[in-house]
Amino acid sequence: MSIASKLSAPLIAGVLAVSLAGSASATKPQLPPPAYGQDQRPPELPGPPPRQFFPEKAVQPLTPELEQALLPHDSFKECIHCPEMVVVPKGSFMMGTPADEPDRFKGEDPIHRVSFAKPFAVGRFAISFDEWDACLADGGCGRIKGDEKGFGRGRMPAQGINFEAAKLYLAWLSKKVGRTYRLPSESEREYFTRAGTTTPFWFGDTVSAQNANYRASTPYGGGPRGMDSKGPTVVDSYAPNPFGLYQVHGNVFEWTEDCFNKRYNEDTPIDGSPWLEGDCKKRMLRGGTWDWSANMIRSGYRENAIVDGGGHSFRVVRTLNVQP
Repeated sequence: MSIASKLSAPLIAGVLAVSLAGSASATKPQLPPPAYGQDQRPPELPGPPPRQFFPEKAVQPLTPELEQALLPHDSFKECIHCPEMVVVPKGSFMMGTPADEPDRFKGEDPIHRVSFAKPFAVGRFAISFDEWDACLADGGCGRIKGDEKGFGRGRMPAQGINFEAAKLYLAWLSKKVGRTYRLPSESEREYFTRAGTTTPFWFGDTVSAQNANYRASTPYGGGPRGMDSKGPTVVDSYAPNPFGLYQVHGNVFEWTEDCFNKRYNEDTPIDGSPWLEGDCKKRMLRGGTWDWSANMIRSGYRENAIVDGGGHSFRVVRTLNVQP
């Protein structure tokens, strides 16, 4: 057995030998136990159940044939300590926020369409300290420990990681697997945050402390007032969005590849690529953080930080060699 999953008959015959991770009577791929916070469950997904392709060797990159066969919502890992990647469907969306969105900021407009010609893979979670520490143990990541800020390591999101340090992790991961991992573009980050929705949050027009980790004492859009967060939570807390991604709102800010620009203009890429013009000593952040209010964890909220200062967290992306 080479990968714990179930493939269609043609793939079994022509690509690689695969068996179910469980008894022969099982009809679905075996999934790990869910880790949803706040007693929530993932949204229902259309179509067949997603498949997982996890390695049984220390390093096991996807074969070209298997990569071609990936479908939206399938997930994979290419080494034991690699991040779990989820396939995001191709499509298009309107990037930015409408003028009537409560508490929006200048710079989130003009709204413009961005299209993605092919599916791509996104980390199901922000990079955790477990994953960061695996890089350190393997001699990568420039011996930069990060900063847990007293909240612990393990499955907590890796914090205190500046833009350059995030690039060191990506270089280590890409070399280890033999595939190119990268940061998301700002448009990719908003696309997979919204996951087909147009509201301020993927779960609706407002937010509560049951939806995300943020400063909930400040209500948003007529929503409830709650207790302020006391710190970041583990990366698999709360319910995933319709693409299967966790904590795209709140908890920790995540780096994107894009240089800082105050607002969108005629030079803003519309094909999903990063915007590498502007002030590249700063890069764009997305997602918000546990100690900021709800208006700054919205899908369209934009923030920036200098590349070599402070430090935040990040989520990885992998371009897939698949047909459009």
